[in-house]
Amino acid sequence: MKPKVGEVIYVQSYKHDGSLHRTWSSGTVLSTDDEKIVLITYKTWVVESDGRRWFTREPAICFYYLNRWYNVIAMIRAKGVYYYCNLASPSVYDGESLKNIDYDLDVKVFPDGKYIILDEDEFELHQKQMHYSESIIRIVEDEKNRLVELAKHKEYPFEDNTIHRYFDKYLSIHEFK
Repeated sequence: MKPKVGEVIYVQSYKHDGSLHRTWSSGTVLSTDDEKIVLITYKTWVVESDGRRWFTREPAICFYYLNRWYNVIAMIRAKGVYYYCNLASPSVYDGESLKNIDYDLDVKVFPDGKYIILDEDEFELHQKQMHYSESIIRIVEDEKNRLVELAKHKEYPFEDNTIHRYFDKYLSIHEFK
């Protein structure tokens, strides 16, 4: 089952222990295929696990992979496209919501191509607290390295032109609603 282009869906991210990590109240579907679902979140509510709520102010093109252990959020800002990559289980769409399990590590890529790895301490802590298996730890580390290589070489989805094309597609869909 796949959502349809133009459909608005809910996004839920969990932790390994089953607790809710973060939700997005809406994402407009821009593309679907056998590998990924591409959404845009723009002016949508995000709710954190501690109940804190915030409203997105900038458009973000979100790549949720069905067979990769990460998702990529490309935030379109005045100074360029910033990429925030979450190491997470492959995403699953259940007819209503897009769901995945967040595995702590994040890769932030700046418009100049530089990047930083975030939340390594949280990943270490949760490995013990939530009993991550050796295979999950290995997969997450491998996928982190894959993301870094894709970003370094500006390979899909780390292509600003691709991000702007998806945003233009959103504008054309939104124009007719």
